[in-house]
Amino acid sequence: MHSSTTSDTPTREPQAPEGAALSHGLKQRHLSMIALGGVIGAGLFVGSGAGIAAAGPSIVVAYTLSGILVMLVMRMLGEMSAAYPSSGSFSAHAERAIGPWAGFTAGWSFWVLLCTAVGLEGIGAAKIVTGWLPGTPEWAWVALFMVVFCGANLAAVKNFGEFEFWFAALKVGAISLFLVLGVLAIAGVLPGSDSPGTSNLTDFLPNGGEGLVVGLLASVFAYGGLETVTIAAAESENPVQGVARAVRTAMWRIALFYIGSMAVIVTLVPWDSKAVVEKGPYVAALDELGIPGAGQLMNVVVLVALLSAMNANIYGSSRIAYSLVARGQGPKVLAKVSGGVPRVAVLVSCVVGFVCVLLSYWRPNDVFSWLLNMIGAVILVVWIFIAVAQLRLRRQLEREAPGKLVVRMWAYPWLTWVALAGMAAVFVLMAREPDTRVQLYSTGGMTLALAAVGYAWQRARR
Repeated sequence: MHSSTTSDTPTREPQAPEGAALSHGLKQRHLSMIALGGVIGAGLFVGSGAGIAAAGPSIVVAYTLSGILVMLVMRMLGEMSAAYPSSGSFSAHAERAIGPWAGFTAGWSFWVLLCTAVGLEGIGAAKIVTGWLPGTPEWAWVALFMVVFCGANLAAVKNFGEFEFWFAALKVGAISLFLVLGVLAIAGVLPGSDSPGTSNLTDFLPNGGEGLVVGLLASVFAYGGLETVTIAAAESENPVQGVARAVRTAMWRIALFYIGSMAVIVTLVPWDSKAVVEKGPYVAALDELGIPGAGQLMNVVVLVALLSAMNANIYGSSRIAYSLVARGQGPKVLAKVSGGVPRVAVLVSCVVGFVCVLLSYWRPNDVFSWLLNMIGAVILVVWIFIAVAQLRLRRQLEREAPGKLVVRMWAYPWLTWVALAGMAAVFVLMAREPDTRVQLYSTGGMTLALAAVGYAWQRARR
């Protein structure tokens, strides 16, 4: 298989065919808050309940292990994105380090994932709103959210930045308040609540190793969305500084928001409480503290998290598509830029997302189910491309442009290999679990198909 290097296949920051370029409308405050709030995704608020129900208090171990893997991936991605800022992020890095077929495969598989996620987040947000306003159609709310965020992303990149700035501020404020209240309750100093001590932690591995595995798999996929900051950095005032700052603070953000909140929840609430799954772990914990109206307040925060993810995924999918096409890997119309925005790519990504919503109503048991399985392990495929690309690009950078190594991967190359081993271990665990096995095989099939198309295109082009 042909392998390109920095010298023989230069991967530039893409330019639209007519010469227009993406704007640099994101300010440092936007990028900082995108980095901060991007960690607090819908997966944390919505998906962590099933992980707690399976793993019990050992969910803290699961989130710690997967968090370490994500920190390594972010460090690798940060090293490459600081050296070569690009709206294509890991797709452009994979093309530069491995070959055009790799950039094609990583980019288009991630685009499918993001477009589908736009639809899923819209459905989740609509369910919350129809709970408040029963009788209103879900699809109409999804359509409204889609129109709002599609319109904002079409107008200017700073609109995306402003939405994410305030969404992230609310999420960070809410989860910080939750952590403060939780720690005070555990310490026994919160008025009106008794400290549970360690009584809820005694049965640490209630379902044995199998439960921990289920919790680990759930936690791995809760971290999705961290890549957005490296895509957005290319449109910021100072891309290199922005990426470097975001990556260097990733460790404490993951430790505090994910691992910290899981520790607080399993200490406050019995792991087998039905409320953890039915109401969500955060609402269950606040109810345990007896805070009036906490459930509805948390639903507002979850709604904001879903809308934030929806907005970020419309942005991310449009930029990935734009970058791919500007590098000659898709229909040229998607690379058309006007007003500093790839508007056709934004529209197409939104339309595909809404089609996914319609499929969830029209064909929920076959087409939509197949689509969900197909994207189930895409994030792991992307991480593997990131790790392999970093292994190769780091050598090239040290030899040809050491000044570009603003961010350095720790203990290179050993920790990169440790991360790859961790990803391989997750694949093995997915193959062992009936629920995730079908996702693994479906994603594998899509990845192989895209790789074959990308390789055929690469050979034809050469």
